[in-house]
Amino acid sequence: MSDHGIAPVPAPIPAPIPAPVPVPAHQPPYYAVVFTSLRTDGDNGYGATADRMGELVKEIPGFLGEDSARVPGGLGITVAYFRDLAGIEAWRAHTEHRAAKEYGREHWYERYSLHIAKVEYSRGFERGAEAEASAQAGAVTGARVEAVAETGAQV
Repeated sequence: MSDHGIAPVPAPIPAPIPAPVPVPAHQPPYYAVVFTSLRTDGDNGYGATADRMGELVKEIPGFLGEDSARVPGGLGITVAYFRDLAGIEAWRAHTEHRAAKEYGREHWYERYSLHIAKVEYSRGFERGAEAEASAQAGAVTGARVEAVAETGAQV
């Protein structure tokens, strides 16, 4: 008998999951749909359906993007951004989305709330991009500050 064993095959290294990135600021006005939920225990197909809904909503005219987070214990917040109320209505009425909402009330959610808000101000920040933009803008930065002061807009 040989003392040479068969070398174990290393498990494949999973592909890295890309870090989430916030939806960039858009030119107002637009709308934010805030969905806050408390989940039931277990997945019960939630993950696959959420992925499917995430792909479908991208097909809705006026959809701008979404941010989502979930904490241990089941509380989750998803904010979807739409250019106008017509886009929100199109998503609300989407057949597959309606079916997922009904299933969710029966199986996935202990409770949820939905809020729709008009976004009147929007601004973004990205480390490194601010310094680069300031260098390129030069005097424009000062003009922007003056314009903000004149209009009373908050930064």
